[in-house]
Amino acid sequence: MGIDHESSTPLYVQLAELFRSQIEDGTITKRLPSVKTLSQEHGVSHITAERALTTLKDAGLITPVIGKGYYVVGT
Repeated sequence: MGIDHESSTPLYVQLAELFRSQIEDGTITKRLPSVKTLSQEHGVSHITAERALTTLKDAGLITPVIGKGYYVVGT
C-alpha cells in the first residue's frame, strides 16, 4: 500500500493508515522516520507528514520524544 495522490482520501489519512498497518503488523517496532524523511519518501509536504504523525499520536500508537522523534508506544 502506498500513497495515491489522485485519491479523494486526504494524503495525511493515507500516510497515517500506512504507518498504522506497519505498526500493527510489526514492520515498525521502534522509531518512525523523521518528518523530513517521510515527506521526501512519500512526496508529501512537511505539514502533511506532521498531520499524519499527530493522527497516530492522538490514536495512542506513537509518542513524541523531544529532540529524538516519534516512537511506537510500548517499545
